[in-house]
Amino acid sequence: MKNDVTPAATPPAPVTFAAAFWYWLKLGFVSFGGPTGQIAIMHQDLVEKKRWISEQRFLHALNYCMVLPGPEAQQLATYIGWLMHKTRGGIVAGTLFVLPSLFILIALSWIYMAYGQLPAVAGILYGIKPAVTAIVVFAAWRIGSRALKNAALWSIAAAAFVAIFALKVPFPYIVLAAGIIGYLGGRYAPDKFATGGGHGSAGKSYGAAIIDDDTPTPPHALFSWARFARLCLAGAALWGGAIALLWTRNGWDATLTQMSWFFTKAALLTFGGAYAVLPYVYQGAVEQFQWLTATQMIDGLALGETTPGPLIMVVTFVGFVGGWTKQIFGPDSLFMAGTAAALVVTYFTFLPSFIFIFLGAPLIETTHGNLKFTAPLTGITAAVVGVILNLAVFFAWHVLWPGGFDGRFEWPAAAIGGAAFIALFRYKVGIIPVIAGCGAIGLLYTLF
Repeated sequence: MKNDVTPAATPPAPVTFAAAFWYWLKLGFVSFGGPTGQIAIMHQDLVEKKRWISEQRFLHALNYCMVLPGPEAQQLATYIGWLMHKTRGGIVAGTLFVLPSLFILIALSWIYMAYGQLPAVAGILYGIKPAVTAIVVFAAWRIGSRALKNAALWSIAAAAFVAIFALKVPFPYIVLAAGIIGYLGGRYAPDKFATGGGHGSAGKSYGAAIIDDDTPTPPHALFSWARFARLCLAGAALWGGAIALLWTRNGWDATLTQMSWFFTKAALLTFGGAYAVLPYVYQGAVEQFQWLTATQMIDGLALGETTPGPLIMVVTFVGFVGGWTKQIFGPDSLFMAGTAAALVVTYFTFLPSFIFIFLGAPLIETTHGNLKFTAPLTGITAAVVGVILNLAVFFAWHVLWPGGFDGRFEWPAAAIGGAAFIALFRYKVGIIPVIAGCGAIGLLYTLF
């Protein structure tokens, strides 16, 4: 058969730090498509093509990142960079994953705030927003098709959706329940809770990898309490020093200080990556602090979908708009205010992700292949699918009924969203062409 290719028996040559640096930099510019697309890119590059890491080790790291609060794709890059080149490798991989999108989003946020009321810009956003809704639905389907391999995992996903959509159960409780179910399932129905649900691609081999299934854990990745304590102190200093500086300079009730505290909580208390964290950010940024409006929040997500990097980078937009709106440096320094707030928000959103990886990865590296540890993560991955579907419903409501259910239904937006989903699902069109096409359709509709 055409696909019957004998996997390579020997691993590639070890990767230098410089070669890894240039790869992570390139990834920062091309990592479109939200967490699903970014993880797919890394899998294709690092597992299938370059063979830096095996399928099993990649999925084991991914399952750990899925259970952490924060952006799992960026955490996965940090994890693999750390595994290959120690702490500096993790810092470089995780930072370069978000740095390009940080600068791009600051520029786009300025254009949005300065010129967003122009008919051309408004029209493009009108077309992009239903496309974003379709992308979220498509993300739920893609993750579900990989993770939900049997009825047990489908049931967990359905229960998670009902819990968060109908019962308003906080996501941390859903994660806890799914982890407990996964743990029990690993004990009493292990075939249902093996990596990938027992029928995934975890057993597939693309040839010998540098970090293979049976490669011993490197010395720097071995757990030690002394190293754990040093990392705890360093993390506390990086977080506490920054928030103390903002507090002493501006006061506790100042916008930048409140942003630092709120996005610390967002980073610590929300799980499942960007799709799960956005409802929490919406509640705080729009309803509680009024840094931006609901429409601006959805527009920010649309901009986030058009840029590389993790989708949670939408918080950069939230910070920029909040700093601009609150005029934290006065009415004559709006760009500087927005930029400062965007940098503060991004720092406090991503700092915990680095700390979690450097603290927890040595423990996780001792558990790969151990079903007792992987089964709870498999259950949590299934629950995340239900949460993502809930977010799709949330966006569809705001895009199709912008004035609430008592207002008019946006048939053009529904048609654009339907076309976007068909293009993604049926014709396998890439996310960026779909967004560009929908933006063009929205521009033509609003102008003509």
